[in-house]
Amino acid sequence: MTRRETVDVDGIPISYLTAGKGGPLVLLLHGTYWSRVWQPVLDGIVAAGLRPVAVDFPGFGRSGGELTVSEASVPRLSTWLVRFLDSLGHKGPVMVAGHDIGGGVAQHLMLAGTVEVPRVAVVNGIMYDSWPVPGVARFRDPVVAAATTRDDILAARRVSVVKALGRPASEAEIIEYLDPWTDPRVARSWLALAGAADHRYTMEMLPALLQSKTPKLLVWGVEDDFQTVDYAERYAREIPETRLVRIKSAGHIPMEKDPEAVAGALAEFFAAKQ
Repeated sequence: MTRRETVDVDGIPISYLTAGKGGPLVLLLHGTYWSRVWQPVLDGIVAAGLRPVAVDFPGFGRSGGELTVSEASVPRLSTWLVRFLDSLGHKGPVMVAGHDIGGGVAQHLMLAGTVEVPRVAVVNGIMYDSWPVPGVARFRDPVVAAATTRDDILAARRVSVVKALGRPASEAEIIEYLDPWTDPRVARSWLALAGAADHRYTMEMLPALLQSKTPKLLVWGVEDDFQTVDYAERYAREIPETRLVRIKSAGHIPMEKDPEAVAGALAEFFAAKQ
């Protein structure tokens, strides 16, 4: 059964979703949304004997704190994850999956070598120069960001969530997704993440990725207009040890449209013998 737990990192309460009671750790990372995107697949991952942990970055979801632009880049979030794992008391290898910008953070953590990442999955995540999309890129302008209110963020997030779900959703479900951004602190953290969005971070990883022998899985909702499947197809052709699983008729959050297919692909990949 899915449950929410909290751990202090640098004196800040950090929230995460988890399920099950043991097994190899699978760290699940969000991007411009929050840990809620992983909820539909947690039980399926547990069924494979794994321990999923879907963390909310500082200032996101149910976590405390507040991100600044200087702390919200892909490399800085990757570095922060090492401290999160330390606070969990986790030692040894950790498998990682990332969605959206979290996909870039997952790749960075794998390449950084600070912790051992034997397998990495990217679910409709950023790569090459696929990001930031225009709806995010405009907030890189400090003048635009400063003029943006919490209500502006809520309105923009509503449009994005409805589109990203890729299926009909009740108003209650949409409100659940949007709820964290009713807090101005969380809205400001989202603006910081948008302000730090820069595809140079994923482009700079390319030389190392081209030499990487770590097993990689791409799981992609093929109807995604934010992170289009052609980038995943290119990545699967060019980056060693990469396999692509397409999720038909799914959008940017394929976990919501076809949780069984996504959970099955992730569970099979992460439970595979090395």
